[in-house]
Amino acid sequence: MDNIKFSSEGKTAFYLSFALGTLILISFLLTRREFLLTIGFYYVLAAAVINIIVFFYELTLFISNIADNKPHGNSAVLLLLNIPISIIYFLAVINCIS
Repeated sequence: MDNIKFSSEGKTAFYLSFALGTLILISFLLTRREFLLTIGFYYVLAAAVINIIVFFYELTLFISNIADNKPHGNSAVLLLLNIPISIIYFLAVINCIS
């Protein structure tokens, strides 16, 4: 089986979103500071907008030429992985504060 290839834009957007979100979550779980909840809320809003823009960019490139742009399709799917990850992080925060 060949290695799965991703576009650099999609991969970068995924890794940055994942890393920053994880950093905020771990910081909150360790310190229980309320200001991290506010930072996390605004981060999720900003990350959602950026990920949606990158997702549609990748999807457009993939649909425009399916044969040559498989990395763009893979990156679009990779960006969709941020959705369940953010739900799991949200549930962790809710369990922590209640």
